[in-house]
Amino acid sequence: MSRPHGIPLPSAQRSSDSDETESACADDKQGQPRPREGVRQLTGAERVRTLVESNASVSLTLIGARDSHEAEEFGTGLPVARTVTPDGDVILLVSGESAAARAAAHAQDDDLTAVIEITDVAPVSVPHRIRGRAWLAGWLTPVRGDDRAACAALLAERQPVGELLGMRESLGAPHAGRPAWMMLRLEVGEISVDDLWGAEHVDPEDLAAAEPDPMVAHESELLQHLHAAHGDRLGELGGLLGAREARGMSAVPLSLDRLGLRVRFTGGPAGSFDARFDFPEPVADICGLRRAMHSLFSAASY
Repeated sequence: MSRPHGIPLPSAQRSSDSDETESACADDKQGQPRPREGVRQLTGAERVRTLVESNASVSLTLIGARDSHEAEEFGTGLPVARTVTPDGDVILLVSGESAAARAAAHAQDDDLTAVIEITDVAPVSVPHRIRGRAWLAGWLTPVRGDDRAACAALLAERQPVGELLGMRESLGAPHAGRPAWMMLRLEVGEISVDDLWGAEHVDPEDLAAAEPDPMVAHESELLQHLHAAHGDRLGELGGLLGAREARGMSAVPLSLDRLGLRVRFTGGPAGSFDARFDFPEPVADICGLRRAMHSLFSAASY
């Protein structure tokens, strides 16, 4: 099916990340820390794929909703689960009573243009807590026929087993004339991301080829553990910054991926700044992360 081009994406803007933020990386005009050239980082496609596979909050909006009430309804509480197919489509699990499910069911084979907005918030309390946003725009249709079992299996990899079993049993079960749950497919046409690394557009084909960061399932728990149990060790990492003065500042773990750890130092006379600490080599699992963190803390203690 041919598709129109030029799906309107929201302008890539940060909500409130401005004022006094200084960085071990370079600052942009809004005050959000940005990396210098040469810093190892995930690609834009990898960052978006990781956000889709994460537990970050998400909203779904239909372009051209019939009225303001309908538009507001689409942006609340949707979806309850999501994943990406090998072809790069985003599968969403929504309530069968939701406005999105009703609209998709009524649209039949007509194009239903929609935008997913994902908002990534740091799992620990820190100034400028929103770490980034991603927008994926495309065409929304119900998952039908033989695709239902395959998509349900993909969603199963993202849901706790007990909860998922209940959902799978009710995916096709009618409730007041509608299924309790509906799977929707977003055929992605345009992607934009604005996060700690910068703002850019991502090719949908690159999203399909990208893999989520292996730390995505553990990042929130790990950062909370580092903050609660190893705050003093995080502060010692400031000694690796050379001439930068971090003494006496609070160190809060801000983000973690397979390539390194990002820490926000706050409470200094000049405000706050971010520092990125690269691991000796990319990590693939928790065991590799333990070794990488041990190397960082050991280097800081010398």
